[in-house]
Amino acid sequence: MSWRQPAEGVPQERVWMAYPVTGYSLGDTESERDEARRTWAEVAHAIADHEPVTVLVDPGEIDHARRYLSSEITIVEAPLDDAWARDIGPTFVVDDESGRLGAIDWVFNGWGAAEWATWGKDQHIGKLIAELSGAELITSPMINEGGGIQVDGSGTVLLTESVQLGQGRNSDWTAAQVEAELARTIGTTTAIWLPYGLTRDNETFGTRGHVDIVAAIPTPGTVLVHEQTDPAHPDHAVSAEIMRVLADARDAQGRAFDIIGVPAPEGLTDSEGFVDHSYINHLVINDAVIACRFDDPRDDAAAAILADAYPGRAIVGIDARPLFARGGGVHCITQQQPAVQSAKRVVPIP
Repeated sequence: MSWRQPAEGVPQERVWMAYPVTGYSLGDTESERDEARRTWAEVAHAIADHEPVTVLVDPGEIDHARRYLSSEITIVEAPLDDAWARDIGPTFVVDDESGRLGAIDWVFNGWGAAEWATWGKDQHIGKLIAELSGAELITSPMINEGGGIQVDGSGTVLLTESVQLGQGRNSDWTAAQVEAELARTIGTTTAIWLPYGLTRDNETFGTRGHVDIVAAIPTPGTVLVHEQTDPAHPDHAVSAEIMRVLADARDAQGRAFDIIGVPAPEGLTDSEGFVDHSYINHLVINDAVIACRFDDPRDDAAAAILADAYPGRAIVGIDARPLFARGGGVHCITQQQPAVQSAKRVVPIP
């Protein structure tokens, strides 16, 4: 078969999520735990207004999940280490000739074997979701996460040297080997390598440079890029370099990109230092875009840019500050499943 990862804006069957579990993503105090559960539930309910949602829940959180999640959300019990469905779940692909759905099960090792991460349970989630979705399982020997790639559905993939080739992942691979494995699994023919991601994301508790907080491709030939306009923030230089790389790049059809800067929020810091708050980390679903908001003066302007980039879709804002405080955004906690005729629906647990 010839597998291809479609663009995120194609019709979807459902979105997969994982509910926060004991640890940093849930929090230490009762107020922090309530905040996490409410925020994940808010994202799930916003999606459910447009398409089905399935949430994997650790056995220890089932009772809480049933209180925070409405009956329209499908709950599946599964042991979890963490709550970042984009990274621990599979990447869905399609075979255009047969109409079949596939699911790439990458090797997951806690974002490059980060010293703070555990992944003994999460490393099995890709296979589990593949089985539940009715997709054909495609195993890959490459250490990768869904947040580390962005595609246009037409052969182009954006990725990051500090992720796919970084320490703890595939540091003994060449760029050509990574590109060959992506061609085999997600069907891309042109890889555009960004040097790194945002500053905080490259610090101790980050992913070491995921692209889904930096750049997104709403349509082939167009790329949305996180633009830090304040020189006081270290990401000012980072975003300028990423824009330079993209300006010199060509997509799989040989086109130069129409680069659209999405200004970062005005807020520069929190109690931990410079933030990586980004409007790029949005989720495209059927008829809508679930967008990040930060109670910031630039929230509305960013929503307007997304509305132009995704015409005909409602822009649904979620306060993403609780997500970013835990290490990610809306895109990071979700994974979309494209709609194909061959996929079977999961059965809700009683």
